[in-house]
Amino acid sequence: MSGGRGREAAAAFEAYLGVRSRLPAAGFGRGWQSAESLAEIAGPFDLVLLDAYGVLNVGDSPIPGAAEAIAALRAAGKSVAVVSNSAAYPKRVMMQRYARLGFDFAPEEVVTSREALLAHLARAPRLRWGAMMNPDYGMEDFESIDVSFLGDDPAAYAAAEGFLLVGTDGWTETRQSLLEAALRAHPRPVVVGNPDIVAPRETGLSLEPGHFAHLLADAAGIAPVFLGKPFAEIYRLALHQLAPKPAPERVLMVGDTLHTDILGGRQMGFATSLVTGHGALVGLDPAEAIRRSGIVPDFVIRSIGTAPCPG
Repeated sequence: MSGGRGREAAAAFEAYLGVRSRLPAAGFGRGWQSAESLAEIAGPFDLVLLDAYGVLNVGDSPIPGAAEAIAALRAAGKSVAVVSNSAAYPKRVMMQRYARLGFDFAPEEVVTSREALLAHLARAPRLRWGAMMNPDYGMEDFESIDVSFLGDDPAAYAAAEGFLLVGTDGWTETRQSLLEAALRAHPRPVVVGNPDIVAPRETGLSLEPGHFAHLLADAAGIAPVFLGKPFAEIYRLALHQLAPKPAPERVLMVGDTLHTDILGGRQMGFATSLVTGHGALVGLDPAEAIRRSGIVPDFVIRSIGTAPCPG
């Protein structure tokens, strides 16, 4: 692992520590059990919720053995679902990506923060929204919402009645400055479709909407509404799509990030497993990260692995 990636991971971890007060509260045990793979720990659980980036894939590359691990869970009678803070892409694109990577998830087994955002907007007052969003997909999924892309025209920021932070492709320091200035001049709702600060890619860690949302909160004094892990709405959506609903203690949340996957799972009453081999903590000491954050998983594994899953 390059020193550059390790420095990126350390900086991202410090950033999460710095925004802990904006994240949910949860209770934790005093320690964790180490295991080699998911197969060793999945036995007591009926439903396994999986983060995507850092657990199933890194960018557009599948993690070796991940598809086999999912097959083993199914063979053991477990329900599985992906819970991902991926708001930038339509569900259609996500399903195509998983198929291309070798995963056989059904649409109801994939829940994204984009879906949580859309569900929130369906219940919220109708506003004229300006959006940090990838224009490559047009208004797909947002056809019934009054939304326009935020570019380099200050008039678009002034005209918006609220702001959606959906995806960071094409976002620039200039646009961030325009948004900060607009919110200082006239505070308005800010709804964040992806609370992640970073995401693991093949070339390093990308900055995600949560990064820019916390900058806005600090600079403009606003309180963003976050939709996605570690906040409860995305988990409720996932459980709603899966029947029958298991008791919280029969659910295992598996992810690579303490402040999203592990914190989010624990505040829902789920058991949690931290994956350390591929994602946000690569280059860091997981035990030290757990100690400093105070976010304690029930299990720590290197990878979800490929060994046969116990019943």
